[in-house]
Amino acid sequence: MTSNRMWGGRFAAGPAAVMEAINASIGFDRKLYAQDIRGSIAHARMLAETGIISAEDQKAIVQGLNTILSEIEAGTFVFKPELEDIHMNVEARLTELIGPAAGRLHTARSRNDQVALDFRLWVKDALERTADALTGLIETLLARADEHAATVMPGFTHLQSAQPVTFGHHLMAYVEMFGRDLWRVRDAIERLDENPLGAAALAGTSFPIDREKTTAELGFREPTRNSIDTVSDRDFALEFMSVAAICGTHLSRIAEEIVIWSTPQFGFVRLSDAFSTGSSIMPQKKNPDAAELIRAKTGRINGDLMALLTVMKGLPLAYSKDMQEDKEAVFDAAETLELMLAAMAGMAGDMEINKAAMKKAAGAGFATATDLADWLVRAAGLPFREAHHVSGRAVALAEETRRPLDKLSPDEFRSLHPAITDEVYSVLTVANSVKTRTSFGGTAPSQVRRQIRYWRKRLKRGARPSKLR
Repeated sequence: MTSNRMWGGRFAAGPAAVMEAINASIGFDRKLYAQDIRGSIAHARMLAETGIISAEDQKAIVQGLNTILSEIEAGTFVFKPELEDIHMNVEARLTELIGPAAGRLHTARSRNDQVALDFRLWVKDALERTADALTGLIETLLARADEHAATVMPGFTHLQSAQPVTFGHHLMAYVEMFGRDLWRVRDAIERLDENPLGAAALAGTSFPIDREKTTAELGFREPTRNSIDTVSDRDFALEFMSVAAICGTHLSRIAEEIVIWSTPQFGFVRLSDAFSTGSSIMPQKKNPDAAELIRAKTGRINGDLMALLTVMKGLPLAYSKDMQEDKEAVFDAAETLELMLAAMAGMAGDMEINKAAMKKAAGAGFATATDLADWLVRAAGLPFREAHHVSGRAVALAEETRRPLDKLSPDEFRSLHPAITDEVYSVLTVANSVKTRTSFGGTAPSQVRRQIRYWRKRLKRGARPSKLR
């Protein structure tokens, strides 16, 4: 067995087969090919501009790298496990194409800062895709919320009927959640926007490199400021997966609600055939499998996050081979999250809303009891605690006689408190209940539409909050 031609000068014999198997990462890090070639082209140009390599060598290197990029994208490139990773596979092919000049590409560079660059560029691209997907989902939810700004439904606490709200208001709660996710994505991009190239193995380099040059060409804000931290940092990957896990939690929550809403017992929504499946034995079944799988895949993202946290938790500075285990978890989390976001946008966009079922359920469970208490405070001047007690007695009477609150007679209301007049009936319907919730951020249709307008302006201006009203 021969030694590895990329780093084998120190070794008299080649690695054992099992060592090759555990050491190789080309099976997954080939996903970094575009970022690897992009970084190498920027590095070669900088080396030529600073006089470290000749212009002729730089031209040959760039042409060779572009040829390799075309080969990979055409599916004709042969990845070799014995060359370990994407970096060595590209460099070996470059040597085949242009000869000894390929060996000058790695001047003033290590695989440590090279992989840090490739991975950071890949995560940045993944975050940008996530931002686009989140924006699309938010826009879908805004459109449905606008459509149903006045559609009454029950609001729940403890999954028990609490107060009437509008379906638009309920959807806007998820706009807020996904809006925070989008804000976190933008913040994560800003934090990772530093160029690792030039840190070399861990101590920097004695060559007169120009890190500002590669920073500008690669689209980073600035170069990293500590070479040890540069090659040992995977915070950007951890932050991406943390953002993905939080976003996954939000996706799982709305998926759970869709599962509940689509049951015959609720009947609030009907999913299209495009996002449902049937049963192999029960012909009547229409299963919300897309929503259920979103719910389940959240656990997968959480597992990816915990895997990398565990890999990184005990590593001394600077680079350790443990960090090769960073990529599969991130790749999986990114692919999973993209699929979840696309599926949720599809479901939310075309599900049918059963307004009648929502309205009927909104009036169940004495949902306007709080409105009765509030009326007693406003119209009769009762302290809220006393009003709460009177309203509770009204609920008990209605429950005992199996009637809704608005079917109690005026005499029955007066028996509970003499200050109650016929005016009380104006607050006991669910429609009037939601109309009166006009406090900023409340469920009144006017407030829902106000928040929809705010979010549409905010999406145009960026993810961060503003004082737009």
